[in-house]
Amino acid sequence: MRVQPYLRAWAEKYKGQGLVVIGVHTPEFRFEKNMENVRREVKALGVDYPVAVDSERAIWSGFNNNYWPAFYFVDAQGNVRDQHFGEGSYEQSEMIIKRLLAEAGAQGIGADLVSVDAGGLEAAADQANLKSPENYVGYKRTQGFASLGGPVRNKLHLYEAPAQLHLNEWALAGGWTMGSDGASLKGPNGNITYRFHARDLHLVMGPASPGTSVKFRVLIDGQPPGRSHGLDVDEQGNSTVSEQRLFQLIRQQGPITDRQFEIIFLTPGAEVFCFTFG
Repeated sequence: MRVQPYLRAWAEKYKGQGLVVIGVHTPEFRFEKNMENVRREVKALGVDYPVAVDSERAIWSGFNNNYWPAFYFVDAQGNVRDQHFGEGSYEQSEMIIKRLLAEAGAQGIGADLVSVDAGGLEAAADQANLKSPENYVGYKRTQGFASLGGPVRNKLHLYEAPAQLHLNEWALAGGWTMGSDGASLKGPNGNITYRFHARDLHLVMGPASPGTSVKFRVLIDGQPPGRSHGLDVDEQGNSTVSEQRLFQLIRQQGPITDRQFEIIFLTPGAEVFCFTFG
């Protein structure tokens, strides 16, 4: 999501010089194949350039791509002239755009670069304090899972969290079914705890059944987050999940150190997929 403000800015700045920006959405989780979910997120992000939905991964495979985000710079003759993988290097990417537009005969490009001051979910990660990597909840790709007895695949299981977690360990508590790409809560008062070190904590999650909602509460070091609450919870950590997307739950305002995050789902029916940090 942090790339979106740059794509929007480039599309607006260079639309008169012939730049065409095309986004490709290659779903990672099954709910991301739902076109209503895609339309909602495109609108929420303010994306007004075309977005190709690559549910069968044909474009991903055609470019032999292994990264997100990935930029491919195509000249006026349809040749891929450059590429960049991952976040950052936005000034370098814009210089490539300028060069290709100039080659194509565009006039009045200028030397200035776009200035982006993104906030919310689009804010740049605090790399100096980022010591927790993205992690999946499903058993296929998860790391640091510390619930007593380990994962039980594809079956309802009553999980118990250990008394203590080390950095980048996490645990389920309560009645969960852990699948290959996520975990679903089958009873009330299911918890997830995570020991992390980052300014921001996000969780990809949603209700298991469309049209339903699940109330939840988050804590940090056993207390309501207060000023460190994310966009999707209040200062007491309270909120409701009623759609499948990425939720910002923590944005710390004070010193960044190892913290213990906890989310408590008060009713059954939640599905969780992935933690990301920034």
